[in-house]
Amino acid sequence: MSRRQKDPLRPLSSEERALLEQVQRARSERAERVARATALLAVADGASYTAAAQRAGRKSGDGVAQLVARFNAHGLAALDSRHGGGPARQYGATEQERILAAFRRPPDRAQDRTATWSLTTLQRALRRAPDGLPQVSTFTILQTLYEAGYSYQRSRSWCHTGTARRQRKRGVVTVTDPDATPKKS
Repeated sequence: MSRRQKDPLRPLSSEERALLEQVQRARSERAERVARATALLAVADGASYTAAAQRAGRKSGDGVAQLVARFNAHGLAALDSRHGGGPARQYGATEQERILAAFRRPPDRAQDRTATWSLTTLQRALRRAPDGLPQVSTFTILQTLYEAGYSYQRSRSWCHTGTARRQRKRGVVTVTDPDATPKKS
């Protein structure tokens, strides 16, 4: 006979149950989310924490008890992973929006000394700006771009293959490499 649960699972709404079942069936979902959804559905169907842990492929019912408590407090956000250690995030939503605003503006050749953004040129521009971020790293910029849905290689505006703009004494000159096509293949 098992002990009485200190924090029993609250009744699930029909939307929550449908979403949990969808996550449980999804093959493209992360394994930890599937296991958490399986455990929550097992507890909702009347299984003990230990039985729910076994059904989800876990060893202990204590983790299921913590998951149920987190689900009662935060809802479906309990399926997602939390911060797993390491230093806390230094930049919040406003700083990330500042990074994205700088990324979206086309670079000025005279001021930024580049025709297209790379991580280091974007970092340099953000650090120099009066309202910028003096300690921002390229890793932070890359993570911000990924979270915003950008794939850095695809969203970047590349120069044409075999041509480059160079600064000379007489001004900006377009230089063409005649062997660019044979070099590609």
